[in-house]
Amino acid sequence: MASEFTRLIDDLGYAKTFYPTSKVTQYINSLATRIYLNIYKNRKEESNRLVHFWKYDVPHTIRKHHGIILFAFILFILFFAVGFFSSRQDENFIRDVLGNGYVDMTERNIDEGNPFGVYRSGNSFLMWLGLMINNIIVSLMYFVKGIFFGVLSIYSLIKEAIRLGAFEYMFFAKGLGAKAAITVLIHGMLELTAIIVASGAGIVLGKSFLFPGTISRWRSLQIGVKDGVKIVIGLMPIFAVAAFFEGFVTRYYNMPILLSSAILLACGTFILWYFVIYPIRLQKKFKEKALSKIVHV
Repeated sequence: MASEFTRLIDDLGYAKTFYPTSKVTQYINSLATRIYLNIYKNRKEESNRLVHFWKYDVPHTIRKHHGIILFAFILFILFFAVGFFSSRQDENFIRDVLGNGYVDMTERNIDEGNPFGVYRSGNSFLMWLGLMINNIIVSLMYFVKGIFFGVLSIYSLIKEAIRLGAFEYMFFAKGLGAKAAITVLIHGMLELTAIIVASGAGIVLGKSFLFPGTISRWRSLQIGVKDGVKIVIGLMPIFAVAAFFEGFVTRYYNMPILLSSAILLACGTFILWYFVIYPIRLQKKFKEKALSKIVHV
């Protein structure tokens, strides 16, 4: 049937070229339509398109924009340092960035011997659900802001980095810097990585409009939107896991150091593999397959 369909398409192309208004052309077209439907209506679908999406589509897109994501990561580290050292120079900077209410609550918790009590408040399930929804919304906002030439995505990333730097120094000044880093990174390693990548998706969107290359600006923007959406959707399971850690695990910040280290190692390994190593290997694998086909031909 497939072979006959191919021959029929050739006949249809010839008929449309030389006899566009002929009834024979209409007849061949109807035959081709019926055969097409017979071939594809019972075609075996992929067993799991979602698996294919996260296994191939997202890593390919991330690899395509590795340079921009690296830029976002460097930007985050740089302004984290700015927030940290600015807080060291001016104690009021922490209050300006984090707000008086949050700083007063944290200092009260530290005095009471429960410095990270904010993570123990509320119901674990509701906390997980609320954090997951909030982080997904934030990531979407970071991406959408990229339509303004990527500037607002960069601004949001810088603001987040400065806030985290001020937050870390607040505990560092009390001799709790290492404990704060471990506690926050239990959930923050995944969460912050996803935020950096989401900001990178916003920069991808802005760059696609500003620098279309050899294609039209509109077509470049369409590609940028598609790639950015793919990246942001790909981050949703990571936000869900990060929120789970924050809601159910981080509240036990006094856990044995070996356990917390194991969680950090697992998260770090996953991030390095999924966002760096695997996309590069996948790209090489597909290039080798394409090259072998060319050589075979």
